[in-house]
Amino acid sequence: MAEMRVVLAEDDVLLREGLASLLDRSGHVVVGQAGDATGLVDLARRHRPDLVIVDIRMPPTHTTEGLAAAHVIRKELPEVGILVLSAHADVEHAMELLASGRGIGYLLKSRVVDVAEFLDTLERVARGGSVVDPALVRELVSVRRRIDPLAALSAREREVLALMAEGRSNAGIARRLWITEGTVEKHVRSLLAKLSLPEAEEDHRRVLAVITFLEAQ
Repeated sequence: MAEMRVVLAEDDVLLREGLASLLDRSGHVVVGQAGDATGLVDLARRHRPDLVIVDIRMPPTHTTEGLAAAHVIRKELPEVGILVLSAHADVEHAMELLASGRGIGYLLKSRVVDVAEFLDTLERVARGGSVVDPALVRELVSVRRRIDPLAALSAREREVLALMAEGRSNAGIARRLWITEGTVEKHVRSLLAKLSLPEAEEDHRRVLAVITFLEAQ
């Protein structure tokens, strides 16, 4: 991807500086850094970056200040991609973010270990994709619900949808399942139809399908 302009918000100075250094070395530009949510919103308004990276828990209370800031940015600057970092898999907060539209990512801090994978996640979110941490996907899948909206899907379609929920592209799904990209496309078309999702842009229907998957058993 071309050079990204990024704003970082993280109260852990070492982590923030480490992320900034990684982005700089990878050819991207960190246009601002903040140690609290208020500073993040101000920087986003001023610079209108391609992407903001924010921790959910920030000063002063270390509860949901980062999440609140993410919602403000999404409302005022919907074109800005948002990647939220969290120490824990918080189902409720993740669902709120995913429901807010395209260009959203939710990643556990413990996943920031594979540099290439992390950079790929940032670029996908900046391009408008939605990325969900696999640990969160597993947690949500384990929750039992009385009504299963995925009941009509075949086992293979469920596999494809689970990988979609991890933010993988059709090509990435094909590599993971050892099938052709054309076969993946057929499975995607089929599962979108079976889920009876409203007609919309393909990317938006994929996001809706992922939300349906996350809300199911």
